[in-house]
Amino acid sequence: MHPTTAPAPPSPVPPTVPAVEVVDLRRRYGSFEAVRGISFEVHPGEVLAVLGVNGAGKTSALEVLEGLAAPSGGSVRVFGRDPQHERSAVRRHLGVLLQASGLPGDLTVAETVRPWGRTLTDPRPVGEALEMVDLAGRADVRVRSLSGGERRRLDLTLALLGRPAVLVLDEPTTGLDPESRRSVWTLVRGLVDDGAAVVLTTHHLEEAEQLADRIAIMRAGRIVLAGTREEIAATQPATITFTLTADAPALPSLPGVRAHTRRPDVELHTRALQPALTALLTWAAEHRVVLAGLQARSASLERAFLAVADAEPAAAEPAAADPAA
Repeated sequence: MHPTTAPAPPSPVPPTVPAVEVVDLRRRYGSFEAVRGISFEVHPGEVLAVLGVNGAGKTSALEVLEGLAAPSGGSVRVFGRDPQHERSAVRRHLGVLLQASGLPGDLTVAETVRPWGRTLTDPRPVGEALEMVDLAGRADVRVRSLSGGERRRLDLTLALLGRPAVLVLDEPTTGLDPESRRSVWTLVRGLVDDGAAVVLTTHHLEEAEQLADRIAIMRAGRIVLAGTREEIAATQPATITFTLTADAPALPSLPGVRAHTRRPDVELHTRALQPALTALLTWAAEHRVVLAGLQARSASLERAFLAVADAEPAAAEPAAADPAA
């Protein structure tokens, strides 16, 4: 890809309202409620990453935002407009990347992009759009002959073609190799720097860490954690792990530290990593104790995500943890 290519500015948009506003959104399939009252805002120049295990309700929520489905309750607005009932007004601002597009395999890449562009108000030139995702050299190749990663980049081309002010990206880097994934991150960040608002889902926690200004973690249709990466990581303790020999003295009581010991293995949890580690190393030096395999890990987004994924529903879904981000 060519991440150094400067994206054209998004189309003019109303300046006084959020790019995306979701209020108490609910979505039901018969008696099953897949989305259970979620709220968030995304502003121009901002990325919100929505995380969650399969079945958490991420795609069901995005389909309402994309105008592909009606909410069962609550509201969704894109620059103050309803994406389903005011579709023509929203469409000029919205670029959508679905999990799977199902593009016709018999058309070439260029033949796929050109007619799509004719439906848009101010499309990018086909060559420019393909250059952005490193497909310029594949313009005359039929879609069925593309690799999985190339097809995903073609999907992204279509999402970017209309110079959208709001991008909805459902697992945008699925099937991409690490180099292409990072190029997509650079491309998306360039669009955001130029004022675009982005809502994305991803199973790659590194992707959320690299791209997102704010993160919302869903479980069973609700947002149970929301905030910056640092705020979410801070909900979990840091850990210190090591192994003790059989003749080592008993561990002292360390302030603010919870110990889980199954000799010879020891795991300590703390929200003040540096003081706890300092106290532990001081004790070990004074008693000539070897802390074999000593590792200290700061709190992380991964630990917070896994804590949500592993939590019992009653513990993971308190109403107060479903904030407007």
